[in-house]
Amino acid sequence: MGEIKRCRMLIDGEWVGASDGGVFASVSPVTGQVWAEVPEATAADVDRAVRAADRALAGPWGAMTPSARGKCLRKLGDLLAEASEELGRAETLDTGKMLKETRWQAKYIAEFFHFYAGAADKIAGEVLPIDKPDMLVFTNREPLGVVAAVVPWNSQLFLSAVKLGPALAAGNTVVLKVSEHASVPMLEFGRLIEAAGFPAGVVNIISGHGEVGRVLTSHPLVARVSFTGGPQTARHVVRNSAENFAEVSLELGGKSPFVVFEDADLESAVNGCMAGIFGATGQSCVAGSRLIVQGSIAEEFLARLVAAAKEIRIGDPLAEETQMGPLCTDAQVRLIEAQVAQAVTEGAKVLTGGKQPALGGTYYEPTIIDCPSPDLTIVDTELFGPVLSVLRFRDEAEAVALANRSQHGLAAGVFTRDGARAMRVAKAIRAGIVWVNTYRVVSPIAAFGGVKGSGYGRESGFQALYDYTRPKTIWVNTSSEPIANPFVMR
Repeated sequence: MGEIKRCRMLIDGEWVGASDGGVFASVSPVTGQVWAEVPEATAADVDRAVRAADRALAGPWGAMTPSARGKCLRKLGDLLAEASEELGRAETLDTGKMLKETRWQAKYIAEFFHFYAGAADKIAGEVLPIDKPDMLVFTNREPLGVVAAVVPWNSQLFLSAVKLGPALAAGNTVVLKVSEHASVPMLEFGRLIEAAGFPAGVVNIISGHGEVGRVLTSHPLVARVSFTGGPQTARHVVRNSAENFAEVSLELGGKSPFVVFEDADLESAVNGCMAGIFGATGQSCVAGSRLIVQGSIAEEFLARLVAAAKEIRIGDPLAEETQMGPLCTDAQVRLIEAQVAQAVTEGAKVLTGGKQPALGGTYYEPTIIDCPSPDLTIVDTELFGPVLSVLRFRDEAEAVALANRSQHGLAAGVFTRDGARAMRVAKAIRAGIVWVNTYRVVSPIAAFGGVKGSGYGRESGFQALYDYTRPKTIWVNTSSEPIANPFVMR
């Protein structure tokens, strides 16, 4: 075991430990050993971070022009691209995601900061065609204030960028609470914030467990909470917001349907399905974990899919030849084992996988389960792992009904060569994102978010900028005449 990395939090422009000296260990799923020591923030640390962010609003950050804010964001994007190898390696060691994915993702995420850098001075109000004579009425869009951003461990650089980018471009300040399961990459990312020229207190990064999140999201100076995570924690976040009346956006989990019609390009659909469920070891909010395939092609499609799944190379996520790494935590493995076993008792058939490989650690085989009914528990339970539930359908109406038979509504995939059908089904599926003949593609230009149990609000895209601002209406009396009767509303 090498030397343990000792991390610090970024609060008010300073690198600090917890005020009471508390720390917790980070165990790497790659090595199975403690590789880092992370501060366990106290309530006092959270308060200090929020107050620093609040002061920064009235300080040099609040005085900056939108163009100047954009320059900081552009520099941050440049630095992120340069540091992609280093940050990718840290993320792989902390989460078990493949290095070639974390490295690429860190580099591409720079584009999100570049996008919001260019958008910072494009946030405009409007002049209203008011129905009152001698009145000039217009709106300005102002930042909300201090933003509490809470991110999970998976795709954390990406999920932080879609919060930090629009929040900072709009002139807000941020306290970012990172996941206790993989804090190191985001604390290292804080070095880039510092180097990009952001004034002290504009971005603060804190680490810790659930109590840290509770204190942060209920803090009286927090104006907006942007949360990505599970529905149980989200319920607590919503309750916490009753203390400060903060605006809240929630990006929660999913059990996304992947619908394949009989006229689909089967090779393309198999590849899309593989990427959707086995990419990132299935540890993605948008994982296409419910395959809904037309009965007439089901056997051929599943034969191809099973054969491809059996060829996936599982192993060291730092190795370039690896195609699927370990799960982040042992708890995920235990959940998946229990759910797969229950599915079998409910009548499901394991077509491939269904167990841990002989590698030790937190690995789990690519698993495909043929389900006789959508009523099986596993069909609508998010596992956050490489497990695909399979359902069959007869016609378009049944496909849509099965796709919508879920408490979730984050994403969906539709594979068909019929363009009209693709548009009908995309419109009918209740989800925030629908990919047609592709899957798991993102861009800073396109908004994403869910419906139903997958949350509300949108991240990324230009709309997010408006979600981090509020309009102020300004009335100007242009008349040269004095105000008449003061007791009559004009």
